Amino acid sequence: PDVNPGNCWAFRGSLGFAIIRLSSIIRPTAVTLEHIPKALSPQGTIPSAPKDFAVYGLKEEGEEEGLLLGKFTYDHDGDPIQTFYLEGDSIGTYELVELRVLSNWGHPEYTCIYRFRVHGEPA
Repeated sequence: PDVNPGNCWAFRGSLGFAIIRLSSIIRPTAVTLEHIPKALSPQGTIPSAPKDFAVYGLKEEGEEEGLLLGKFTYDHDGDPIQTFYLEGDSIGTYELVELRVLSNWGHPEYTCIYRFRVHGEPA
């Protein structure tokens, strides 16, 4: 996918989630969240960027609540591609990961995610 303004996965409001099925079962070690840089935004700001978000590991589809792997804040003044490292040795192995966006940087109508990556070691 490209990172041209508007070419993103957008959802209404500032709260949303996506469940990602990984290509294989892994022990997750980090996640990377990407948004466009302010310099590419027509207004010079990125209020639609996610702010606070959480990542959960799910063992199977339909699971109500996965295991919290970490809560993070995307820095809208930082690099557009930001990696967040998961802590702890007992994280476990997962085939499904949930990205739960808890807030954005102020856009009243929608939030945009340009790319979300999960890093890990094969189980």
